[in-house]
Amino acid sequence: MSHESEYPGWKPSLKSHILDVTSAAYERLFHKKPVIRAIHAGLECGLFLDKYPDLDMISFGPTLRGVHAPGERLDLKSLDKFVPLLEDVLKNIR
Repeated sequence: MSHESEYPGWKPSLKSHILDVTSAAYERLFHKKPVIRAIHAGLECGLFLDKYPDLDMISFGPTLRGVHAPGERLDLKSLDKFVPLLEDVLKNIR
């Protein structure tokens, strides 16, 4: 048996400028520290890092449940937080 994946894994960097900008934006908007963790998601990041190994990146977004299954759902409350967070990050990234 063999298993192949088109998506290489990636190891997030905790020493990341974009992570610092995003964490600061989260604290500014929501008045608490974000929970930073690695989960089974963001597989496209591995593809980008294959082509651009020095790229500084994070993967974040609204909460999704049952991804890639018939009952896939988006948590609307998390979307309400994600949109202003993304806007703040884009405004403050340099």
